Amino acid sequence: MPSSHIALPPPLIDGQLSLEAAIAQRCRVSAYVEEQLAAEEIGQLLWAAHTVADVHKGTNGATQLILYTCGGDGVWRYHPLEHCLTRHLNQDVRSILSDAAQNRWFIGQAPIVLVISTSPRRVAGDQHGQIQQLRYPPIEAGRAVERVLLQASALGLASVPVSEFDSERVRHALILSRQEEPMYLLPVGWPAQSD
Repeated sequence: MPSSHIALPPPLIDGQLSLEAAIAQRCRVSAYVEEQLAAEEIGQLLWAAHTVADVHKGTNGATQLILYTCGGDGVWRYHPLEHCLTRHLNQDVRSILSDAAQNRWFIGQAPIVLVISTSPRRVAGDQHGQIQQLRYPPIEAGRAVERVLLQASALGLASVPVSEFDSERVRHALILSRQEEPMYLLPVGWPAQSD
């Protein structure tokens, strides 16, 4: 991925695997083969996490989901309306993310690590608006994680969601704004073996 902008292939909306089969064969691994993911696979995972339907309907209410892919070629930010990536950092941060997550080595080994962060949208200053800002970010991030896990399963990939990490170290590694809260790290790749 040499440029600073990557247009991703259109996502598929009619897969060959049923939802039930994706759930049944969901694979949690902590070891990945070295094979890189293709742009089609990365695009499909990002689309699943942050579907354009959600953006158009405004279903993420008081929360803005922000997604990054971290790999050997740096950190890329996903833009769901355009279904594209733009370069965020020209640095491989996977080992830093692994250290920030209590040295979970498989994060550094995965071909890519998706980082899901949230940024509360400004809402009315009433009590309901304040409750929305507290309640919705974890809910929306959790929904995105579930969609990624199911999509990974449908593609034959494996992922393990990691939510225990030093937020400040992740924020610093990705140079995130103070308004942005990293919620999940999702290492994704081809499984070396099933656990």
